[in-house]
Amino acid sequence: MKIVTYNVNGLRQRVVQHGSLKKLLDALDADIICLQETKLSRQDLSADVTMAQGYESFFSCTRTTEKGKTCYSGVATFCRVTSAFSSQETSLPLYAEEGFTGLLWKSGRKENIKIDFSLDGLQVGNEDLFKVDSEGRCMITDHGHFVLINIYGPRADENDLERVRYKDLFFKILQRKWESLLGQGKRVCVVGDFNIAPAAIDCCDPRPGFEDNPFRKWLKSLLKEFGGSFVDVFRALHPEREGAYTCWPQNVGGEEFNYGTRIDLILFSGPCFHQSDDEDGHTFLRCHVKECDILGQFKRGKDNIVRWNGGRCTKLEGSDHVPVYISLAGVPDVPVHNTPSLAARYIPEVRGWQQTIVPLLLKRPAQTDPERQETDGSTSQNSQACFGSGNNSQPSKLQNVGLRAGKRIDKRMSSQLTIQSFFQKHESSSSDRASASASAVDVFCSHVRVSGRGGSECSESTEEEEEEGEGSQDKNSFALLEWQRIQARMQTSLPLCKGHKEPCVARFVKKSGPNIGRGFYVCARAKGPASNPEANCGFFQWAFQKVKPKKA
Repeated sequence: MKIVTYNVNGLRQRVVQHGSLKKLLDALDADIICLQETKLSRQDLSADVTMAQGYESFFSCTRTTEKGKTCYSGVATFCRVTSAFSSQETSLPLYAEEGFTGLLWKSGRKENIKIDFSLDGLQVGNEDLFKVDSEGRCMITDHGHFVLINIYGPRADENDLERVRYKDLFFKILQRKWESLLGQGKRVCVVGDFNIAPAAIDCCDPRPGFEDNPFRKWLKSLLKEFGGSFVDVFRALHPEREGAYTCWPQNVGGEEFNYGTRIDLILFSGPCFHQSDDEDGHTFLRCHVKECDILGQFKRGKDNIVRWNGGRCTKLEGSDHVPVYISLAGVPDVPVHNTPSLAARYIPEVRGWQQTIVPLLLKRPAQTDPERQETDGSTSQNSQACFGSGNNSQPSKLQNVGLRAGKRIDKRMSSQLTIQSFFQKHESSSSDRASASASAVDVFCSHVRVSGRGGSECSESTEEEEEEGEGSQDKNSFALLEWQRIQARMQTSLPLCKGHKEPCVARFVKKSGPNIGRGFYVCARAKGPASNPEANCGFFQWAFQKVKPKKA
């Protein structure tokens, strides 16, 4: 039996990249596949992301309406089976449960509901318990010989006390749940993205006080070498392997120099399947674990992925995580059973989506590229707004452009400024305008547009103007000359980093605080270990001095 855990960073995006859900699952080649960060709400559960021939699926979706948390998390467990009915396969669970507490599937009332395990000492109410389960971070499946818990651990900034409390409560309830299962004599396997690196060897650049993090201390306390009952299977098999990471920060191009962390884990607790009193000679790890490793070469997108190019992170074509797997041997069959009622095949939304033929009869927009439709988010309503509707509407120049330009037309019709408008502040010569644009703030903003998405936006605007007619050619030429003049000025005004003597890249402060919105320059290279001279040298320089408020 093979079990895989994989943070997909958006299940629908991964399905599009691989061509279909079945192709994605087949590429992972496992009996049980645990996915995290599916980013699906219950309304998003359509057959194309839940149903694949030869697999049964179980989803936990986000139910929260909190700002920034809707369609953010979500987990799913896919089980490869030959039959969904009267099966003896261990991969098909006997029972499935969404969340820890059972509040999601019990009666709609959240008051006075008794949960199935002890929470003595936590002093939490049902509202807090329901909140823990409402973000879609846990799916539990009982496979007879072991219980599999698929989790997506919350991330919490140490300054965000509310999320720190949520994360603390999440892991405490998780611990109570598996303690209850272990007390019933069950074997427990916990897999997923914990968002916690167990030790310094699992982090490329551990900061001072790394080991003192309370969540890291908690995770260590679970392991057998620290008095707990769980085994970190990968680290038990590869105790000295360094640089074994499963996640890389995409905003700094971490994968180029393997600047990452190992936060996708497989933990196991319980005895082996052999009936023996010799605990030293018969352990689950020794008797049944054939292999556990990181699938570093797994193809996460259609093409070879270039994540760092010219000092900026390109569009991520795949997940920022890689899968981790465990292979087990000697796992017996289980009694004959059917698919649990929580399976996606029984969800009303999915079942209704499969059976109705109404979508096949609806008039669809003349969109030829489904991938572009997915990324652009264009709809038939947008098309009608751009091109007119009804039989009496006359063809226009916009119609001749075709639906391919629908998104760009939407931008222009929503009063988006063209590049020419940036050079009409006052009546002066073109040289004066170029000189004026070289002020500290204007030049910095131009740097950001080039290092980010400014160049592509400029080319889109130019294409739009060309569609306006013959009179737009002069405007395009003027805009192009001005843009080239600005770029030439920027190349000479960009500061050089001290480590490599190369032009820096411009950034804005996005984190809330006194410096939010302020510009700065940093080394353009990808982040890497401090010992690697080819990686980011850590250069930093503010783009312009912060204006101090005058004293009254």
